[in-house]
Amino acid sequence: MKFSKKLLASGVIAVSMLAGTAWAKVSPQEAAKLDNQLTGIGAEKAASADGLVPAWDGGLTKIPAGFDGNNYVNPFADEKPLFVIDQSNVDKYKDHLSAGEIAMIKRYKDYTIPVYTSHRTVTYPADIYADAKKNAVNTELVTGGNGLKDFDTAIPFPIPQNGLEVIWNHIMRYRGRSLSRDVVQVTPLANGDYSPVQFHEDLTFRTALTDYKPGVDSNVLFYFKQAITAPARLAGNVLLVHETIDQVKEPRRAWIYNAGQRRVRRAPQVAYDGPGTASDGLRTTDDFDMFNGAPDRYDWKLLGKKELYIPYNSYQIFSKKYKYSDIVKAGHINQNLARYEMHRVWVVQATLKPGKRHIYAKRVFYIDEDTWGASEEDIYDSRGELWRVAEAHNIYFYDQKIPWYALQAIYDLQSGRYIAMGLTNEIPNAYKFGVKRSSEDFTPAALRREGIR
Repeated sequence: MKFSKKLLASGVIAVSMLAGTAWAKVSPQEAAKLDNQLTGIGAEKAASADGLVPAWDGGLTKIPAGFDGNNYVNPFADEKPLFVIDQSNVDKYKDHLSAGEIAMIKRYKDYTIPVYTSHRTVTYPADIYADAKKNAVNTELVTGGNGLKDFDTAIPFPIPQNGLEVIWNHIMRYRGRSLSRDVVQVTPLANGDYSPVQFHEDLTFRTALTDYKPGVDSNVLFYFKQAITAPARLAGNVLLVHETIDQVKEPRRAWIYNAGQRRVRRAPQVAYDGPGTASDGLRTTDDFDMFNGAPDRYDWKLLGKKELYIPYNSYQIFSKKYKYSDIVKAGHINQNLARYEMHRVWVVQATLKPGKRHIYAKRVFYIDEDTWGASEEDIYDSRGELWRVAEAHNIYFYDQKIPWYALQAIYDLQSGRYIAMGLTNEIPNAYKFGVKRSSEDFTPAALRREGIR
């Protein structure tokens, strides 16, 4: 893998490459780089040497004309692709592609990567920058790296020292404080046929609860509830998760309400490589959101930084102009609706620890510096063969200052099938931000109330 000489020469990267087992917070002098040569959450402000990654100029702060609070206007609707990467020219651009992107191009003639001008659109609320700066000098990994201490709100390690700290930044990144959304998941057959499964999801961080009391449930980062609302044969099943911060002190709490049995049960299988909900075996539990949960089954190695073409500013694929059938195609999503840009990413390799079990033996994550969200992932089986390819199509909710994914897809190179999650094109008002939630909304009893058909 080829990395930028400029990036490797920087103090941050040099320290990171050498400090694979460091668990320490950074010094106040190092933290002073935030808001200077680094943005408030740790991205490099400067443009790349070739200018393909632009300098960060504060992000997209002006809401585009025509935005009505529901249909997100594409700020770059007039732009056309600079060029398209396909089977005829993939070798020319291979230094700026992940192994998974290359594999998808070589497998499918119609899997192309349309490359557009890069825009660093993301900015954050002021308190997120303030908390990140506090975290930089206070937050540490607990023994074994399976949790955090002295952590506040989001982005625990804006100046990371190793791969595990980078992956914790992804897990803990800012996604708003309390919201609900309605999304669709599909698992197309090899010929492209699919049946949509619709979910209603609630995500609320502990400190955003209307009845939040300091010290109560202090080891919980956020509460997550996911109910299947369609089709009728699956509707009524509900998943509840209390995601803990220090997972050595206390593992994730999870419960499932089974509508057929009308019972709530603890669900320890909702972790690691347990099967994803209604996924037809095409994703693991920790595939959701590209990676979630305890990282203790892997050794994490920071490979450095790289300039990569990743899905970005994916407003077209998020547009209400399109139906699911416009997006979901045989083998992969409709790449003509995708948008890729050159951005800097942290490259982190996860290798399964000796004696630990997971169906994925190795994973390589490409994590966007401006959002700390994983955008690409190469997934390998126990034989060392590239098995699956995950892509997250980034979008920025500019009215809320929240970066998220418009769509996540996981492609199985062996079966020729895939799963696509997070589709909202046919759902009006799919995202609701600032939703008021109390602790009573995230109890096992709440599952029974929501699970009644």
